Amino acid sequence: MRAQTPEQWKRVLEAALLAAQTPLAPTVLRQLFDEDPGPEVVRKLLDELRADWEDRTVELVQVAGGWRFQTRPEYQPYLDRLKQERAPKYSRAVLETLAIIAYRQPVTRGDIEEIRGVSVSTGVIRTLESRGWVDVVGHRDVPGRPALLATTRRFLEEMGLRSLTELPPLTEIERIMDLVELPKEGPAAATEVDPE
Repeated sequence: MRAQTPEQWKRVLEAALLAAQTPLAPTVLRQLFDEDPGPEVVRKLLDELRADWEDRTVELVQVAGGWRFQTRPEYQPYLDRLKQERAPKYSRAVLETLAIIAYRQPVTRGDIEEIRGVSVSTGVIRTLESRGWVDVVGHRDVPGRPALLATTRRFLEEMGLRSLTELPPLTEIERIMDLVELPKEGPAAATEVDPE
């Protein structure tokens, strides 16, 4: 089949996005066609496709890595019942460290310790790196050349964000942290994902 009309192009985009394991950038989507329809046409078709799926349980969204289909948030609690394993629960130390990195990046471990007022264990940083949420993006030009940490594209994608500007205000984060009962600090909680 050779896609020649805008409606056929839209169906090709839909098929590619439904089959994709990761978000697809518009430049990648344009490679699907023999003749490049151009960025404006692809953007228009993506907007039409988003509207086509508006009243369904799945939605087309734009995130940092491009476009993807995802389940609407209100249906996630039902889908969670099918999961065999529980989602990991992170300690307060891990979540606070992630928030500091996200809002103040790039930061060093020393910067994080200064803000939190306690030392940051290697396990906390390792947990965030193994999740793919933070990475070393350089080194500060001071004695010891400490690593500079920043969030990754994967962090943005998993949080459903296009950019860091979409992060909620810090006041909202503080309110949520006060409402949520997080695991207590301790040697195990401060270094790794909490087991329960």
